[in-house]
Amino acid sequence: MVAVASNLRPEAIRARCRDAQFCAKTSGLAAGYVQCNVVILPSDVASYFQTFCQRNPKPCPLLAMSPQPGDPSLPDLGNDIDIRTDVPRYRIWRDGKLSAQTEDIADLWQSDWTAFALGCSFSFEEALLDAGIEIRNITEDVNVPMYRTNMPCAGSGPFQGNMVVSMRPLPAADAIRAIQICSRFPSVHGAPVHLGDPRQIGIDDIASPDFGDPVSIRPHDIPVFWACGVTPQVALEAARLPLAITHEPGHMLVTDLKNAELAIL
Repeated sequence: MVAVASNLRPEAIRARCRDAQFCAKTSGLAAGYVQCNVVILPSDVASYFQTFCQRNPKPCPLLAMSPQPGDPSLPDLGNDIDIRTDVPRYRIWRDGKLSAQTEDIADLWQSDWTAFALGCSFSFEEALLDAGIEIRNITEDVNVPMYRTNMPCAGSGPFQGNMVVSMRPLPAADAIRAIQICSRFPSVHGAPVHLGDPRQIGIDDIASPDFGDPVSIRPHDIPVFWACGVTPQVALEAARLPLAITHEPGHMLVTDLKNAELAIL
C-alpha cells in the first residue's frame, strides 16, 4: 500500500483506492472536502432505508444516492466516482452479520443495488480544528471511538436499532464552542446528542469502544458524543439482509463536495 499525502485532492485519493494503492483510514485527508459513510443495498429495500435516513437525520444525514439501481456513480458528489472501488475498505454483511472485509466490491456488484452516501463527522472535525479545538483521535493518530447506545432510532421496514455515537473528549469551554460550531453543520451530524456521563446513554465502559479506538481522557475533559454514521450498520444487523455492503468505519468515501457548502451561516 502506498502512503497518501494529506494534501492530495479527492480525485487523486479515489484513484489510489481504485488501483489498490490505498486502504487506510481517511481522517485528516483532503482538507476542505466532504467525506461520506456508505451503505449499499438491494433496491427492494432501498426505499425503506431512505425513509430510515429521513426519520433519523442526526445519525443518517443523507447526502446522495445512486441515480438509478445498478448505477455505481454518485454524480452529486463527484464526476468520476465509482462506488465499487473508490472506498478504501468495505464491509460485507450477510444475513445481518459481518462476514468479510475487502478493498474492492466490483466482483460483488449487482444490477439492482442502490448506494447511499451519508454525511460524516470528519467534516465538522475540520471546523473544530480551524477554531483551535483539539481533536484527540487526530492528535493520537487513531480512529475515533464509537459506541452503541440505548437511544432508539425510528424504524422503517426491516431497519431498526439504537443509535451509534462517536466521542471526543473536550475541556468544558471547548465543549461549549463545539456545540456552537457543529450546530452549523446539520448535514454532517450537527450538534452533539449528549455530553457527560456515558452511562446515561447506555455506555458502561468508555475505555472500550464498540468501533474505532480508545483515546486518552484527561482529568478536566468532558466526554462529548455525536450521532454517528455507523448507526446504519447496526440497522443492517437487525434487517438481516442476504447481502449488503458498507464502508469500514473510519475508511470513508472522499468526495468533491466542499465542507463549506454544507455550513448553515
